Amino acid sequence: MLKTLIIDDEQKARNVLNHYLTNSVSQEVDVRHAESVEEALKVLEDFEPEIVFLDVEMPHQNGFEFLLARKNPPYDIVFTTAFNQYAIQAIRFSALDYLLKPVDPEELQTAVDRHIEKVKGKPKQETQQLYDNLVHNIEKKNIREFRLAVPSSEGVFFFTLDEILRLEADKNYTSIHLVGKRPFLASKTLKHFDEMLGEFNFIRTHKSHLVNPKYIKQVTHNNQFLLLSDGSRIEISRRKKELVQQYLKLK
Repeated sequence: MLKTLIIDDEQKARNVLNHYLTNSVSQEVDVRHAESVEEALKVLEDFEPEIVFLDVEMPHQNGFEFLLARKNPPYDIVFTTAFNQYAIQAIRFSALDYLLKPVDPEELQTAVDRHIEKVKGKPKQETQQLYDNLVHNIEKKNIREFRLAVPSSEGVFFFTLDEILRLEADKNYTSIHLVGKRPFLASKTLKHFDEMLGEFNFIRTHKSHLVNPKYIKQVTHNNQFLLLSDGSRIEISRRKKELVQQYLKLK
């Protein structure tokens, strides 16, 4: 029996999520509800959920304030939100789960499955680090100041966008090269990082390379390579050449 708690000030949203949890999720669930952070804290006095579905936008105290009130939670948190780009970026940058409203039942099942896999392998201390990073991010006024959390087999790495020199595909993994630090291998594809960093002007120069334009020193060999500030030479594919030229305003 999977114990879950829904925290949402909107009754309709609670009812919809309750319906999908009890009728669409393959696991058997025990669902409790709370319409505010205050009520949720009372529920938690005698109920120990495994997953909390936490609404980001609530009056009085929002979902992020719930995080501050519950340090080292023994449960997993899946954030639920209407489209709030700032909140979504803060959550994504912290490598945490979220569901967009209206909740899709297939995405809900995926979130539950991820929770089950996470419980098997992720240390509690690591999860708390991700929550702490989310609190750090939401306190920032500029998304570029967010700290990106990237779990790896060596633990979680935290760094800002300006610390990323380049990213390189390594099969289903990504080698992340940081300024002045040794690279490490992240268990996400380059496509995952491209989707996240593209809006911050990172350039996909090749199917295997994603580059921070801040560190481009020059373009060499008939626009076939980028030379970066650390001396690395990054290939520009024929398919990407026009896009790179347009971005860099090359003649």
